[in-house]
Amino acid sequence: MTKPSTPAAPAPDPADPLAFTPVPRKRMRRRGWSAARQREFIEHLAETGSVRAACRRMGVGEHQVYVLRNHPEGASFRKAWEAALDMGIQRIEDVAMDRALNGVDQPVFYHGEAVGERKVYNDRLLMFLLSNRAPERFAAGGGPRGLNAVGQMELERLRKQWRKEWEAEMGFVSAAEIKASIDRKIENIRRTMEPRRIARWAAMSEETREAFARFIALRDRDLAAMKADEATRALMAVDYDTPATCFEATGPISETLLRAEMNRDEAPAGREIVVPCGRSRSRNRSGRRRRCGR
Repeated sequence: MTKPSTPAAPAPDPADPLAFTPVPRKRMRRRGWSAARQREFIEHLAETGSVRAACRRMGVGEHQVYVLRNHPEGASFRKAWEAALDMGIQRIEDVAMDRALNGVDQPVFYHGEAVGERKVYNDRLLMFLLSNRAPERFAAGGGPRGLNAVGQMELERLRKQWRKEWEAEMGFVSAAEIKASIDRKIENIRRTMEPRRIARWAAMSEETREAFARFIALRDRDLAAMKADEATRALMAVDYDTPATCFEATGPISETLLRAEMNRDEAPAGREIVVPCGRSRSRNRSGRRRRCGR
């Protein structure tokens, strides 16, 4: 029985400088370097002008993409890589030109407080860019010239500076993105724990489940009658493994209750009360980390 042949990759478009023949892969792994992911990397590289920034966007290590670049059949990929870098550097230089022409807003401080902004222009940067983009018009001597050693060093220094600023801008993560990431992680944890919780509950006897449900109903009734606040409700929260003596005057006080009471005493008015788990960490008033139970 013959194995199905892998369809040949389409020939790259000669009119597209970023078109290339993908590096062939013997076997495809999940999140491996498929043809689509190789093209995605080249697009990110052209947009950022930075291998590190492109890898960060894709969530891969730099060494992985360099292994792909050095593949014996990666000549077309390497050519697209260089073209993408040139486009990225051009974009970075365009940003630098815009800043040189239009200035950069810098805050103005007075007595330690920001009172306004001012435009800062870099004439040296502007003339440097002009002399190298249009040397026949702006270079010293009035004619085209190549960069000397000093000019090359200055250009390299500026490119590193522009790239650093560009990577900082491209790598910025908004508060909404952070919150969405946290929400996804919490949802994944919930999906993992939910079957376990259901299994533990199913292992209880019918008598135990009825008694627990009765306790919850009576507790909620009493809390409603007390018009209990969130702190009090947190103190009365229980789980399957909560000891029966945790609310008795002479019984051992659980760590969860201790943490809830400490949060209640320390939290300013109006702040939400959070009951941390036994393995979580918090900070004391001095700002130092402390582990629950210590």
